[in-house]
This record gives sequence, C-alpha cells and structure tokens, in this order.
Amino acid sequence: MSAFEQLGPIHAFTDDVMGDHDATALAALIRSGDISPQEVLNAAVARAKQVEDKLNGIVTPAFDFDAPPAIAPSRGFFAGVPTLIKDNTDLAGLPTLHGSKAVAHHLAGQSSPFARQYMAQGFVALGKSSLPEFGFNASTEPAHARATRNPWNPAFSSGASSGGSAALVAAGVVPIAHANDGGGSIRIPAACCGLVGLKPSRNRMVNNPATKALPINIIGEGVVTRSVRDTAHFFAEAEKYTCNPRLPAVGEVRGPAAKRLRIGLVMDSITGQATDHATRQAVEKTAALLESLGHTIKPMEVPIHPLFAEDFAHYWSMLAFLLSKAGKHAIGAGFDARAVDGLTTGLARRFRSNLRKTPGMLWRLSRSHAAYTQGMDGAGVDLVLSPTLAHTTPKLGYLSPEQPFDELFERLMQYAAFTPLANATGAPALSLPMGMTDHNLPVGVHFSAHHGRERTLLELAFELEEAAPWRRIQDR
Repeated sequence: MSAFEQLGPIHAFTDDVMGDHDATALAALIRSGDISPQEVLNAAVARAKQVEDKLNGIVTPAFDFDAPPAIAPSRGFFAGVPTLIKDNTDLAGLPTLHGSKAVAHHLAGQSSPFARQYMAQGFVALGKSSLPEFGFNASTEPAHARATRNPWNPAFSSGASSGGSAALVAAGVVPIAHANDGGGSIRIPAACCGLVGLKPSRNRMVNNPATKALPINIIGEGVVTRSVRDTAHFFAEAEKYTCNPRLPAVGEVRGPAAKRLRIGLVMDSITGQATDHATRQAVEKTAALLESLGHTIKPMEVPIHPLFAEDFAHYWSMLAFLLSKAGKHAIGAGFDARAVDGLTTGLARRFRSNLRKTPGMLWRLSRSHAAYTQGMDGAGVDLVLSPTLAHTTPKLGYLSPEQPFDELFERLMQYAAFTPLANATGAPALSLPMGMTDHNLPVGVHFSAHHGRERTLLELAFELEEAAPWRRIQDR
C-alpha cells in the first residue's frame, strides 16, 4: 500500500458556517441573513488551505492564501456561494492555461460568454480548477504539474477533464463547481469522485467562441455537485439567463415525477470492452432498484453505427492536430507547440496517419443524432441506463500522458467507452454515484435521454437520491 493510500479519505468538512450544506442551502442561509457571504468565503478559503496541498485541484487562486479574502456584493439564486471555474474557460482577471505548459500566462481581459452565464447566478469564484492538457485525457495528470488526487483515496485518479472541480467539490471546499464535457469530462470525474454530473443537450447553455469553430460541437457546459437539487437549480437559473427556444424548457425541477419510465439497459460498450465486476454490480443494483420503484428495464443494443468508437477517436485526434497546428490562433500568440505533452503529440500524429478517414468520420458523426433518436424510438425507451465508465477509476499513473502513447490510447479507449456517444449525438446524459468499490471509491452509473430531456433525467435523479442516498465522504 502506498503512502497516499494510507492517508485515507481527504476532506475539509468541519463545524464552520459551510458545514455539510449544499449550494442551495448555503444560498438560502445567505439570503435569510443567518450567515454572511464573507463568512462563507472565509470558510471556503480555510478549507482550500487545509486540503489543496494534498489534492492539487486549484491551478490559479483568485485570493491570497496569506491575507483575508474580500468579497463584492453579488446577486442571483446562488449569491455568495463559493465555486471554481475550470481552467479552459476565460474568467476576467485570471489566466486561462488549459492544463498545458504550451500556453502562455496572460490574464483574460473579459469573461467568456458561458462564464458570464455562470457567474450571473451570483457565485463567488475561488479561482481556476485543474484539468489535463486541453481536456484530452480522462485523468487530471498534467505532465508539467502535480496530479489532482481523488479525495476518497488519494492514490487514485479524480477523473477528467474536470478533475480539479470534482475533487474539491467532493472534498467539501466548495459545494458546486464549473465543469465541461467534450467526451465525458463532466460525467467521468463525477463518477470517480461520487458526485452528480449532468452534461446538457447540445446548445442548452451559451456556447463559448471555440465551439463555433468545431465541425461538430461536442462540448457541453455544466457543473459537478453533491446534490441533485443543486444541479437542478443551476439548470433552472441558467435558463433564466438564456433559454434556447429550440429546446424544451427544463424549468424548475424539485423532485421525482409520477410517470414511470421505460429504461433500456446497456451493460457492455461498443468497443468490446467488458464492464468490470464492481461497475457491473452497481449498474445491476440500480436496475433492480428502478424496477422496485415501478420503472421498466429492458436490455437493448447501443443505438449507434458500429464505427462510432473509431470515428470519435479520429475526431478527438483531429482536435489535437488542429490545436498543435493552429494553437497561436485558437489559444493565443504565446502558444508553443513544442511544449505539448505526449498524449497531444500522439493524437496529432495518429490523425495525420489516418487523414483519409476524415470525410467519412465527419459524415457519420454528423448523423449520429438521428441514428441515436431512431434507436431510442425503435427500442421504445425513455432513457438508457449504462455504466459511466467501463471500469473503476485507476490509480494515478495508469493514464499519465508520460505513458507510451499506444498503450495510453488503448487504455483510454477501453476506460471511457460509454460517455462519448452523448457528445457526438448532442443528447443529455447524467452520472450518479450509485456504488462503491473495495478501495473506497465511488462508482457512477449513467443515464442518457432524448435530446432536450434534461428534466426527465433530473426527475429520475431526485427519485434515486431519495431511494438510495449516496455515501458521504465525511461519514468515513
């Protein structure tokens, strides 16, 4: 057993004004005047100081660790609630480093469109959270910096690419944090760290400029939280800022729905990777629980083209190639392509060697939404239940960008085998912490829905949270 495994769970929950409260409860206490935003910020900074040197989740703090923090008045549902912004999103006055040594340290002159939508809810940003280089990896292990550790067991990965946000929410530093998802990067760290992670439908949130340049927009913006109601309130408030008229409104979801659902069950991925025992057990127990609650479970095939896994891998590789070649335009003038890590380099090289496959890949991925919808309709299901990941979160180092590329690529393809489908199709998808391993690590189960049906996912999440409350790290 390593020294980090011997540490046991790492968290910052204590008897301060934040207590065990989620973001919704903290916001209510601030509105009532029972506690002040300054008291909450002081507590959050103290918690960050307590665990940050062990977890490594904050890339750039927006406060001075050695001086009392100051807070400006804010408005919105979550006014005064501390949070973190993922470090691939511009927040005025802080650098955006994308988890990469190749990116120059320049302060953002203004916040990105989504950051403005996010911060309009009244949050107070403690700083920027960690991610792997450009979000390409499924573990937050930047080659040039310390890995972000899983607070449940610090020898293990916190997932990615929103690994810093997930680690610090799970550890109690903040109750809610920004996350975004281009292949599972909300849902994977939520699964690894025992959180709620909902990737929205395509174009549900305000898009940042970079997504407009993508041939297929695979990016979804959102949050990781410890409670379903925090995620539900976030979506409702985001919709008040900007509501896409082409999507069904999410509205305010406050609990389970009376309607019983038809839920398709997919246990193994289209990559041929068998789901490991602990993950399979969590999904099977969830299916049995859902049946006991009156829902119908039926096995089904994955509703997608058999070449999907290879197509998505080629698209992922194309993004690495484009960043390597056009980083000065996409990221900034100080971008240094010579400093990218082994994963980015290997993906770019892989794209070049398979360049001829690009037209077919783009054609099929652009039609994946229709194939997904037809598959769901043909199976007669409202939702699909599957694992979030093909196996439980690995130890740090297993997915390090310093691993030989071919071996790392194969490991990533086998591990993150379920989540990319929702990115290509634009469907909403949710990870919930429905199991635990023998190593005291959470296991996520995954639900995906028809395009625009976040409300259905949230209603079911409320029902599962009530029926089988998830384990709390502070109870260990």
